[in-house]
Amino acid sequence: MQVNLDYAKPFIDSKVFDNTKEDVKKAHQSLKDKTIKGADFLGWVPGNPLKKETVDKIIAVADVIKKQVDVLVVIGIGGSYLGAKAAMDALSPYFKKPDVEVIFAGHHLSGAYLDGLLHYLKDKRFAINVISKSGTTTEPALAFRLLKDTLIQKVGLKKAQELIVATTDPETGALRQLANQEGYQTFEVPSDIGGRFSVFSAVGILPMAVAGIDVKAFLKGAKDAALEFEKDPSLAYDYATIRQSLYRSGKKFEIFVHFEPKLHFTAEWLKQLFGESEGKEEQGLYVTSAGFSTDLHSLGQIIQEGEKIFFETVLHIEEPLSDLRVPLDNKNLDGLNYLADRTFDYVNEKAMQATRLAHVDGNVPNIRLSLPKLDAYEYGKFLYFFCLVVALSGAASGVNPFNQPGVEAYKVNMFALLGKPGFEKEKEALLKR
Repeated sequence: MQVNLDYAKPFIDSKVFDNTKEDVKKAHQSLKDKTIKGADFLGWVPGNPLKKETVDKIIAVADVIKKQVDVLVVIGIGGSYLGAKAAMDALSPYFKKPDVEVIFAGHHLSGAYLDGLLHYLKDKRFAINVISKSGTTTEPALAFRLLKDTLIQKVGLKKAQELIVATTDPETGALRQLANQEGYQTFEVPSDIGGRFSVFSAVGILPMAVAGIDVKAFLKGAKDAALEFEKDPSLAYDYATIRQSLYRSGKKFEIFVHFEPKLHFTAEWLKQLFGESEGKEEQGLYVTSAGFSTDLHSLGQIIQEGEKIFFETVLHIEEPLSDLRVPLDNKNLDGLNYLADRTFDYVNEKAMQATRLAHVDGNVPNIRLSLPKLDAYEYGKFLYFFCLVVALSGAASGVNPFNQPGVEAYKVNMFALLGKPGFEKEKEALLKR
């Protein structure tokens, strides 16, 4: 993987950069000796937290699921679904019908979505993978209650119990209790890995395995990235340093940009990873995303000529995903024959180069992160790289990169307004407002 900072460094005072790099080095030392804030959540640091026998078991369960059903419904929210969704979108072919369709639920509260899902599943054989540490998070718990009942009505209690896999806390929580009572197949949400870092655990690996992704190659990529980082941390240092330096220089927004739609949900995963890790104590870059060239026709104007509070990080794939070529048109009414026999990848690459140059000319710093090719191994390395970066970047800014205390505020208000027992005083105060 490569990090290109040529279009970002000129926007930063050298003293700011040097001071920030020192903070990143200190953060790395605290990561190594486990004095970093939130050190209890470093279970992902080896790169592959799963034992070989666990990976083999996950693959075996995935194979059984694939033989029995048409659809796997994965129920989870945040890190319990985003990592797997990102990997599946990145690594699966466009428009090819999979052996088993993987559909996500429980990541919002739309009744219309769930109603439509129930209608879709009416003539489908389906299984459920419910992912929750506690089993009481509102969004996935409601979806599981509904889909579990639907599955029982469809196939009977005993068969439904065989078709439900619970990925949950190893010992405690409502879902663990239910799984033990009902005899569900279970996998662990490791107690020392937070949700947004859980893609390398059973949380991400089981849905990916059902979707046909080479999970062993994915995990090997993460493991190799961890080993490479220990030998030479410069790539993670450089990126963590440059983004923190830009923030300290007045930039408020980091836009993750891609020119390949397969990376849309990778950017969504990154938004949670950085936003939840760094956005606390009234600081932190606001992380957003854009898919170019599509969004150049909607957001391009404000990026080019708006307030200078943005910088861009371009996610780039070096090896072309296709050699599809532009055909010759004898009439040439669209004037595009000058591109005849060029690959679409070539045109897309030039669009990326042109955009980077234009935005830099518009005083928008630009970083490029390139992975050699888009396969399971390189993608595993890619995601693990970002986990390292956010740990370094967050710690360098002085926050705990592994907690998310602010996420609870909306939940308390929601419980109160919904009339959950124990929240009567909060409900009264909110209703007065």
